[in-house]
Amino acid sequence: MRVVIQRVSCASVTINGTCKSAIKEGLLLLVGIEDADNQTDIEWLTKKIVNLRIFDDEEGVMNKSLIDIQGEILVVSQFTLHAMTRKGNRPSYIKAAKPEIAIPLYEEFCSCLSKEAGKEVKTGEFGADMKVELLNNGPVTIWMDSKNKE
Repeated sequence: MRVVIQRVSCASVTINGTCKSAIKEGLLLLVGIEDADNQTDIEWLTKKIVNLRIFDDEEGVMNKSLIDIQGEILVVSQFTLHAMTRKGNRPSYIKAAKPEIAIPLYEEFCSCLSKEAGKEVKTGEFGADMKVELLNNGPVTIWMDSKNKE
C-alpha cells in the first residue's frame, strides 16, 4: 500500500461539479492499493500516519501529530501511485489492485484510520473522476510504502 501524505491548510474533492468532501487543517492522503496488501499494511500505515509529528509546535518545529492538533483527514484513492514507468512512455498500472480487491481494502483503511484518529475520515469516491484541490502547508509531502518501511 502506498500513501502520499500532504499536510494541508485545506483540501477538497469535487465530482461532477459537486463538492463531495472538504477539510480544513489536517492531512490529504492519496492511497494506492496493490494485490499483495492486507490488514497488516493497513494497521502499520494508519498508526504511523496519525502519529507522524509533522505539524508545527509553538516554536515552529514539526513536533505535533494530527491527533495533537485535532486535524482533519481526507482520503482519496489513487491507483496511479503504482505506475510502472521503466519501459516506454506510457505508464503501466498492472501492479494496482482491481476494484474487487482494492475497494474493501480502501474502505478498511478509512475505517481503521478513523478509529486511530478518533474522528470521521472524509473521502473521495473510489474510481470516480475527481478534482482534488489543496493548499499544501509547508509544503510538507511524505511518501510511504508499507512494503518498504523507510
